[in-house]
Amino acid sequence: MKKISIPVLFVLVVSAFSSCVVLSPKKHNALLAQRDSLSLGWEAARARIVSLEEEIASLKSDTSSLHARIAGLEGNVTGLNENLNSLRSNSSSEISRLSADLQKREARLKEVEEILRKRDEATNALRDKLQKALLGFQQSGLSVDIRDGKVYVSLTDKLLFSSGSIVIDDRGKLALQELAKVLKTQPEINISVEGHTDNQRVVNLGQIKDNWDLSVLRATSVVRFLTEGEKIENNRITATGKGEYQPIEQGSTPDARSRNRRIEIVLSPKLDELYNLIK
Repeated sequence: MKKISIPVLFVLVVSAFSSCVVLSPKKHNALLAQRDSLSLGWEAARARIVSLEEEIASLKSDTSSLHARIAGLEGNVTGLNENLNSLRSNSSSEISRLSADLQKREARLKEVEEILRKRDEATNALRDKLQKALLGFQQSGLSVDIRDGKVYVSLTDKLLFSSGSIVIDDRGKLALQELAKVLKTQPEINISVEGHTDNQRVVNLGQIKDNWDLSVLRATSVVRFLTEGEKIENNRITATGKGEYQPIEQGSTPDARSRNRRIEIVLSPKLDELYNLIK
């Protein structure tokens, strides 16, 4: 059955009624005004319905957009949680690795410290032994001290050599013999013999051209005495000449120059165990 809208039905009713009933002009005009008012109200209602339908469509669109955005944010949160869990796992592994590495390093450090402690003990014991053995020569320009973990036996040139000479005199040989007695009991000690001069220019010394020559030849004289005369092992000992370039006294006074003219016998413990640790 075909539907008839209310305004049309109203017009039909009014028309039918008008055709059957004769109205006064006043009532007729009132009915017309009422019809026009109802028609305007209906149009306003239709416009409001259209506006509401548009608003509903917009709200549905916004709701759909919000749902999509929420889904995207939930996906981001899931991804962030996965990254966080991965970072926590990686951090835990890295912390474990670093902790194990730190423990190894601490163990190595303790080993090195123990070796250095033993070295220092051995160095101090060697110094004390040498000071006792060479006590009788300390008034003649001999000294024993420790520098940088090594024992230095310093002998002024007047204890070992005549002026400008590279031949060891008798007093110097006695001092070196006492030194050799101690060194023979210390096979783990390396020996370096260093020759030093003052800064006075060498003159009239034959084959000795300068202070370099003089320092080297005096050092080799001491090395030959210790190896050939006192039978110290050759592979334990070296000879070097420092010339005038490592003075222990500044100035040009006779006493300062005398202190700089010296033989230094440097004794250092073998540290093979330490070197193996730090390779």
